[in-house]
Amino acid sequence: MEARWGFCLKACTIFNFRFMHLFLLLLLSFPRTFSSVVNVDNVFDEIPLHIQDRASLLLFKSQLRDPTQRLLWVGSSCTNWTGVSCSRWNGRVLALNLTGFNLSGQLHSSLCKLSFLETLNLSHNNLDGLIPACFSSFWNMKNLDLSHNLLSGVIPNTLMKLSRLSQLDFGHNLFDEMLPYWIGNFSLKLEKLEMGYNSFRGEIPEHLLHLRSLKYLGLSHNNLSGNLPDFGQSLEHLNLESNSFSGSLPCLSSSVESLSLLNFAENSLEGGVPTCISSLRALVHLNLSFNHLSYEISPRFVFSNRLVVLDLSYNRLSGNLPRKILESSEKSGLMVLDLSHNQFSGEIPLDFTELKSLQALFLSNNLLTGEIPSRIGNLTYLQVIDLSHNSLSGSIPLNIVGCFQLLALILNNNNLSGEIQPELDALDSLKILDVSNNKISGEIPLTLAGCKSLEVVDLSYNNLSGPLNDALTKWSNLRYLSLAHNKFNGALSNWIFMFEAIQTIDLSGNKFSGFIPDGIFNVSLHFNNGGETPKMPFLDSKLSVVMGDDLHLNYNLSSTVTIDLSDNLLHGEIPDGLFGLHGLEYLNLSYNFLDGQIPANLQSMWSLKILDLSHNSLSGQVPEKLSGNLTQLNLSFNYFSGIVNKTKGYWRFSGAFAGNPNLCVESSGSGGCLTKNLPAEPERVYEERKEDGLISVWVFSVSACVSFYFAGVALFCSSRTRSFMLHTIV
Repeated sequence: MEARWGFCLKACTIFNFRFMHLFLLLLLSFPRTFSSVVNVDNVFDEIPLHIQDRASLLLFKSQLRDPTQRLLWVGSSCTNWTGVSCSRWNGRVLALNLTGFNLSGQLHSSLCKLSFLETLNLSHNNLDGLIPACFSSFWNMKNLDLSHNLLSGVIPNTLMKLSRLSQLDFGHNLFDEMLPYWIGNFSLKLEKLEMGYNSFRGEIPEHLLHLRSLKYLGLSHNNLSGNLPDFGQSLEHLNLESNSFSGSLPCLSSSVESLSLLNFAENSLEGGVPTCISSLRALVHLNLSFNHLSYEISPRFVFSNRLVVLDLSYNRLSGNLPRKILESSEKSGLMVLDLSHNQFSGEIPLDFTELKSLQALFLSNNLLTGEIPSRIGNLTYLQVIDLSHNSLSGSIPLNIVGCFQLLALILNNNNLSGEIQPELDALDSLKILDVSNNKISGEIPLTLAGCKSLEVVDLSYNNLSGPLNDALTKWSNLRYLSLAHNKFNGALSNWIFMFEAIQTIDLSGNKFSGFIPDGIFNVSLHFNNGGETPKMPFLDSKLSVVMGDDLHLNYNLSSTVTIDLSDNLLHGEIPDGLFGLHGLEYLNLSYNFLDGQIPANLQSMWSLKILDLSHNSLSGQVPEKLSGNLTQLNLSFNYFSGIVNKTKGYWRFSGAFAGNPNLCVESSGSGGCLTKNLPAEPERVYEERKEDGLISVWVFSVSACVSFYFAGVALFCSSRTRSFMLHTIV
């Protein structure tokens, strides 16, 4: 019997082996036929969307507004439903990703019937209202992203049931309650929690400080308060920027080997910067700016070479600048160093010129002295240098041309001297040149025509001289030009207003003479288009000089569309074209020798807010109509005549007509003219006061002599006085 069973087993084995062999040969012989019959992918792609999930999605869609018509949900196959991913086995919806669809409306509870959902991403839309409490039915949810919407109210406690959640993002919404107490104790798999850009209040829940699975925590831009806590887990990303945390900096010792980003900016942290912060070995980005940190930085404050961004700006740190920032300058990866707006003193360390990867150096608004290091040109990757508002001396080092990628050179408000070197034309990528408020002399070199990328040029408040040369005409991208309060002279060239992108021209406080050029005002888009052309954003806030993730140069300038030619030696009439600029907001021609009448097209300057024509020799009548946006007007000390009607809106500008003796300004009461209270012409007042002064001096002298004579005689005639004086002589 056993032998028989053994024979059967052996026979079956041989049969199976031969059968499999023949089957494989058959497959190899007919590959196309088999693939057409047994194509697994096609079979699964054709599995229809589960009927219950299909009904839930359609009901959810019916409650939304979809202006771009991107929700193309047609047919029964899951592949035809935009943003929907389904299970290949049963057609149930596993993921719904509608990020950036510009959807609006509220979250309908029908969404909760997608019970197999693992990923829900509705970010970057305009959804409002509350989060439905039934979201707790997502028992298999792993990734929930509702960020960048308009959701508000209380986060429902029912979300505690999402025990498999690994990523939760409710950032950039309108939540304004306390952070949920359960937020750190509902899922032991939670790795990412983003709640930034809301209005959450209170302190960080205790459980959140010890959630071992947590790697990423973003609570920036809220109203959280209390002492800044330490965290007991190995975090990789910690962003608590722009809250109201107080106390001192924690060491975060549990994250020594893991933390790559640490951002505590814009809080109320006090005390010094502990050296243990520099022991965070994996740190790439450190931002402690806008706090109340003080004291000196320890020499042991040295980071690993992984550090890319170090921002300690806007604090009260003092002492000398740290000479050594990284373990090795040769292997340095530091790209952004911002120590501005502190109280650092002393010289700029030469070690800074060894940070070869540096792209941005901000040391402005400190107490730094000495000269700019001559080896600064070694930083060949440098894009921004801001050393403004210090007490630096010497000249601009010629070696700086080695920074050939430089986009912004900001050295204003120092004690720099010398001349602008012709070799600076090598900086052909330069967009911002600001050396204002220094002691720089000489002329603008002709070679600066090579800096064709310049957009902002501020040379004001120096000792520069000479006429304007044609180098400026090559700055075709120029938006802001200030040469104010120097010693420039000569006539204004015809091209001075012909920059297409120009927004501000300030030539005030110089010795320019001759006439204001006419007929060349119709080039600038800003001067002519009024509010139709948007102003360049960097003039208000930031220039887009990107140096890393969300890092850009903060450079503040007035965004007002301006022409200022005041305090020069200009004469002749005001060109009609100057008063036809619809976009001009500020016009100042005061303290010149301009004559003639105000052009009649003043009313066409729709955007004009400030007009100052004072201290000239203008005559004729004041225009009857003004721009409705005008907030400041000064026509004082000219030779205007006629009547200023109170009904024309001029009553708003007190003192605007002083020093025009032939001008009749109607009073608001009786309707009569107010002329006796207006001062006379400045020249006449000066002459009258000079004559009065001579007469007064003569009268005073005569009176003093007569008084002295009579007083002497009276005293000497007194017997007591006479005997005293004679006794003293003897």
